[in-house]
Amino acid sequence: MNGVTTRLVCRWIHIVCSIPIIGYVYSPLEVIPNYAPPTRFVFLPVMILSGLWMWKGHLLGRLVTKRLA
Repeated sequence: MNGVTTRLVCRWIHIVCSIPIIGYVYSPLEVIPNYAPPTRFVFLPVMILSGLWMWKGHLLGRLVTKRLA
């Protein structure tokens, strides 16, 4: 995959994973226990990792290519 496709996929993963988090924040207090485990253990870590990849992924790519060479 080229850089444009990678950024596009990562951006959409970031957006899709933020929708349940917004629902968790703005939902009534009675339904928060239903949203808590998937939000804490799936959606939030995936959103953080995709955000870090969009922000500093180029540095990780440099480190990988230096180690392979």
